[in-house]
Amino acid sequence: MNKLLLHICCANCATVPIELLQGQFDLTLFWYNPNIQSSEEYEKRLAEVRKLVAIYKVDLLEESYENEKWQEVVKGKENEKEGGERCQICFKMRLEKTAQIAQRCDIPYFATSLTVGPSKNAVKINQIGMELAQKYDLNFFEADFKKNDGFKRSLELSKEYNFYRQNYCGCVYSKK
Repeated sequence: MNKLLLHICCANCATVPIELLQGQFDLTLFWYNPNIQSSEEYEKRLAEVRKLVAIYKVDLLEESYENEKWQEVVKGKENEKEGGERCQICFKMRLEKTAQIAQRCDIPYFATSLTVGPSKNAVKINQIGMELAQKYDLNFFEADFKKNDGFKRSLELSKEYNFYRQNYCGCVYSKK
C-alpha cells in the first residue's frame, strides 16, 4: 500500500479525509499550522489532534510552531478578505512544508484536510498541491473533502468524539 502524508488543519477537518483515505493508503498525519493564533489556541487544537490519532490509530508527525515566520510571509496582506491572497500564501506555506517532509520521509503521496472547510476553495488548494507535487516530484491527492456531505459528516464525527470545535480558521485575521 502506498504511503500518504496528510496535512491536517484540525481534528474536526481530519476525520473525513482519514475515513476516506485510510483503506487506500498507509496514512501518516502531519501537523503544521503556523497560522494559528494564539499559542493557547494552537495547543488546544493540537491536543484534539492527539485525541484523533488515538481514535484512528494513525501516526502523527508534528512540526514546530512557526507563527513569527508565518507573520513574515503574510505581511502586507493583513487586510485581505477571507479566502483572498493571504489565504493562498498560507495554504502554500503549509502545503510546501508537507511536500518537503513527504520527500524527506520517502512518502510518495501527500494531501490536505483543508478542503473540508466550507469556506475553503478546493480548486485553489488543489492547484497549489499539484504545483508543489511537480516541484518535489511527488503525487498530490486532489480532493474536495467537503463534497458528498463531507463537511456534514465531519460535524457528526466531531460531535461523536467530542472534539473542540473552533469558530475561526486559525489566524487572527480570520477571527474578525
